[in-house]
Amino acid sequence: MTDPAESSSGVQLAEIVAAIALAADLGLGQPLDHVLRSCAIAKRFAAHLGVSEDDRATTYWISLFVSAGCTGVSWELAQVFGDDIALRQGLYFTPTMTAQLRFMLSRAGSDRSALAKVGVRTKFIASRGRGIERALLAHCALSGRLADRVGLGPEVVSALSQSFARWDGKGLPKGLGGEDLALPMRIAGVADVAEVYHRARGIEGAVEVVRATSGTWFDPAIVDAWCAVAPEMLADLDEDATWETIVTARENRPLTVRELEDALELLADYADLKSPWFSGHSRGVASLAEAAAREAGLPEKDVTSLRHAALLHDIGRNGVPNSIWDKEGPLTEDEHERVRLHAYYTGRVLSRSGRLANLAAIGSSAHERTNGRGYPRAIAGETIPLLGRILECADIYHAMCEDRPHRLAPGKDAAAQELRRAARDGELDGTSVDAVLAAAGHPVRRKPSAPAGLTPREVEVLELAARGATTKQVASRLGISPKTAGNHIERIYAKIGVSSRAEAAMFAMANGLMRTLDT
Repeated sequence: MTDPAESSSGVQLAEIVAAIALAADLGLGQPLDHVLRSCAIAKRFAAHLGVSEDDRATTYWISLFVSAGCTGVSWELAQVFGDDIALRQGLYFTPTMTAQLRFMLSRAGSDRSALAKVGVRTKFIASRGRGIERALLAHCALSGRLADRVGLGPEVVSALSQSFARWDGKGLPKGLGGEDLALPMRIAGVADVAEVYHRARGIEGAVEVVRATSGTWFDPAIVDAWCAVAPEMLADLDEDATWETIVTARENRPLTVRELEDALELLADYADLKSPWFSGHSRGVASLAEAAAREAGLPEKDVTSLRHAALLHDIGRNGVPNSIWDKEGPLTEDEHERVRLHAYYTGRVLSRSGRLANLAAIGSSAHERTNGRGYPRAIAGETIPLLGRILECADIYHAMCEDRPHRLAPGKDAAAQELRRAARDGELDGTSVDAVLAAAGHPVRRKPSAPAGLTPREVEVLELAARGATTKQVASRLGISPKTAGNHIERIYAKIGVSSRAEAAMFAMANGLMRTLDT
């Protein structure tokens, strides 16, 4: 008998890698398709150069993954430079080493008082930037570990260790340069910088920045080839940089159900690397939300969908600087607004991520509130998907059991009290609160259930009926008799107070009971 966990999930390996790429764009301070466009340029350029098929494949994967490690060193960079996103964004426009050092010095201590800023800059000069070197090497190592975890192979992992290497050997690792640099990394490096300059300054800018760094950052032969064909490489780029084009550009394979679970846990870990304060948060919320969904008696497919969405609910954190996430004091109104954006970013990343897009509505609901005072969409009541309402409660509860830079963890009892208060005041859905508290081991007033007291089987029948299935089709799909299926439909209509398929469909959609991600 085939193990269901070994069956195909329908999600491609490249979709997971490209989702990380979209999240990395946020941390770079670049538009959401920067890495995809860089990959398209690198793919074209490698083909033009006539490199081997193996080198083309490596170029493709490292183009998507070269920026992945940035989130893991955000905390370290923020200790010196404040806004880590502004730092990375600005470094793209400092093509010489002197300009980079001048820019980093100008950013050092930028979030501190005048006196503290002097101290940070003095320490930075005295250390000769050794702390930054360690952070950049950690970035390379982290990118490699992430690539290894998704099975991209030793060639890709090895090339990623050279993410900050230079042709003249003055990059990192020190002394590594010239022909010792992997050819795919030499190609991907040009594509990465050229994309940013092309967007900001057109084709001429994309040529000039590469020409200006010939023999320092980049291989002179690669530079000459680039300058000769840049207009061709950049022509109609948007048509070749779509999600569908990029994820199908190389032969890859669908992940099994088990591999998809591992990959989504990797994405959760990636999101939580943004700050030490978040370590393990996404997995913890996912486990609690999953248990709450079972307490509520939801069908297994919905339990799985909720777990997957919860694993990804904070992937948008990368778009908010650590100077805000790690701040010990109260946030300003502007900082609060930037925090609210992370849920919007989560929705944007997931909605752009192929077969993961079905998780966007749930994953971006973690900070909505039943009274309409949440974010990012300020939706209310049953407009919030049922699974999103459970996720809200699980996220609040778990966060209150964790320390944050501005407070110690209030603890489980305080978290339970806060959820009950929010339910009384109409901020959170009471049934979802009960489900989460029951899953966390707290006594509740009643056993949670699906909306209107529907059983798991009735939820399955309702979904099929809402999609237009006849009684016979419902029976066939679920392996029950038509009479039993008809009885289920009658009881469902009575419980939810409707008399037509259209009304039943409205109820199912409003309560988040329709199928999301098939696994």
